[in-house]
Amino acid sequence: MTSWKINETWKGMGKWNKISFSLLWLWVSLLIFSPYLIEEETTGDLSGSVGIYDNKRIIDEMNFAAKFVYYIGDVNCHQLSHRSYIYNENQMPFCVRDTGIFVGLLVGFVYSTRRKIVLTLPIIIAALVPIGLDGTIQLLTDYESTNNKRMITGLIAGTATGIAIKIIADSLDKK
Repeated sequence: MTSWKINETWKGMGKWNKISFSLLWLWVSLLIFSPYLIEEETTGDLSGSVGIYDNKRIIDEMNFAAKFVYYIGDVNCHQLSHRSYIYNENQMPFCVRDTGIFVGLLVGFVYSTRRKIVLTLPIIIAALVPIGLDGTIQLLTDYESTNNKRMITGLIAGTATGIAIKIIADSLDKK
């Protein structure tokens, strides 16, 4: 897409579409680049539990932007090291599946800016079945999913959710 088409698309977007896109873009950018916002080998192993701020000592030493993303990741994700990507010798603030979901949110939103997409219940269920099956089977059996499968299932669920966010933003802009 050329720059004039991007500019034209941006001008044609309503307030809620612009806000939604900007927040998604900012969040995904912070998430992906946060391991580069801190010195190499700063994080170590962040493995922990959901709902607990268990890496406070490490996160408190980070700059504001990285601290913000890593804090949210620490409280909302298990951050198991074998289920997380490592960049710049630092563990990502969220596991691979959560990273896939967040990237999928942006992909789905951007994809649906150029196309009229109707989400129906069967499509939503179809998008959530892979992540549900992969996570549930892993929880209940000895099966251990791979990071590639986690990323794909996260992307699928996130993309459907990103499309839903676009539909909601469109409806808010019509009011």
